Amino acid sequence: MKQLTYTTTIHATPEQVWSTMLDPVTYQEWTGVSWPDSYFEGNWKQGENIRFISPDGSGTLVAITALRPYEHIAARHIAILEKGGVEDKTSEAAKGWIGTGENYTFTAHDGFTELTIELEINPEWEKMFSEGWPRALEALKKITEEK
Repeated sequence: MKQLTYTTTIHATPEQVWSTMLDPVTYQEWTGVSWPDSYFEGNWKQGENIRFISPDGSGTLVAITALRPYEHIAARHIAILEKGGVEDKTSEAAKGWIGTGENYTFTAHDGFTELTIELEINPEWEKMFSEGWPRALEALKKITEEK
C-alpha cells in the first residue's frame, strides 16, 4: 500500500471546517473541483457505511470505523460500486480498493484548523489523488473561510 498525506490550514474552527466538509451541498462544491458531480449517500457516524458516488453511479463504499466529532474520522473501503451503484467485492478492481483507508484529522490552532488527510491506497491511484486532493482542499478552504 502507498501512504499519502495532504494538509491545509483553514481560518475557521474545527466545527466550521467539519460542517463545510461533510454537509451534502458544500461537499459537492469542494469535491467538484477535482471529481465533478460526485456526492455521497449515508451518515457520517461510526459503524455506518457511506457511498461515494460519481455521476454514472460508480464509486466506492466505505465503513466509518472511528469518528470523534470535530476531531477525527477513519474510514475503510469495503467495496467498489459499479455503474448504477451495484456493490462489487470480488473483482480484481474491488480487491485493489478493499482494505484501503482514509483518515481525516481536524486540529485547532489559535483560530485556525489544520486539516490532515491521510490515505492508504493502492499505488495505481496515487496520480488521481495527488492531482485531486490539493485542488479539493484549496476549494474547501475557500468555501469555509467565505462562510
